[in-house]
Amino acid sequence: MARRIATLEQHLGLHLFDRLPQAWRLTCEGESLVPYARRLEEEALALAHAAHAHGTTSGPVRVSAPPIFASRFLLPRLAPALALAPAIQLQLLGEAREANLARREADIALRLGRPADERLAGRPLANVGYGFYAHPRWGEVAEVDWRFLRHGDEDGGGDTARCLREFAAGRSVAFASNDLLILCEAACAGLGVALLPHFLARDDRRLVALASGWGVQRPLWLAIHPEVRRSPRVAWASGLIGDTVMAAASELV
Repeated sequence: MARRIATLEQHLGLHLFDRLPQAWRLTCEGESLVPYARRLEEEALALAHAAHAHGTTSGPVRVSAPPIFASRFLLPRLAPALALAPAIQLQLLGEAREANLARREADIALRLGRPADERLAGRPLANVGYGFYAHPRWGEVAEVDWRFLRHGDEDGGGDTARCLREFAAGRSVAFASNDLLILCEAACAGLGVALLPHFLARDDRRLVALASGWGVQRPLWLAIHPEVRRSPRVAWASGLIGDTVMAAASELV
């Protein structure tokens, strides 16, 4: 990167960065060129999207999805169809973060919630239901003495966070993790009561459902960049994923 910047500075005849001991800082000349650099980046990405849109029905398709949903729910249901379409190379990326589709970090994204970027084409596929699960021994403990397991981002303002806070009502949190599979295993180990997606916990014989009157549903959306969806292979993969999830929607709630 340093060599590339030096080459660019030499080509432009400008000093773009001050090389400081702990960081590099844009000079006034460098700051003045930032808007032009951003426009160049946008044009380059637009060119990549347009080229991708004219692709064939063979090749890679990158799909970003929440890790547990990707591994435990989506992949087993996609596998039969993918086996019949060997020309499509599906790359299923388990990601907690939201992939930037405009920057081609993925071709398709599955997200819990409507995409914030209005430039994306999106549609809701199903609702993902959550309920309280625990080791059977917690069913023998008075509710007032229950301890809870918290997902790492449950401090925020999302629906699952609010549901957990309202139900726990000040009772103690015994354990937290940013990984739902770890949280599920903690519940199986008897550490406390966890708010888990039904598709992950419902059929686990080590767990029982508690507090049947409580729970929450989160909408699952499929998002795609408008230019990329014109690619035959991306359109095929998008249709397959959408049809697969909607056909099994009842298993999610």
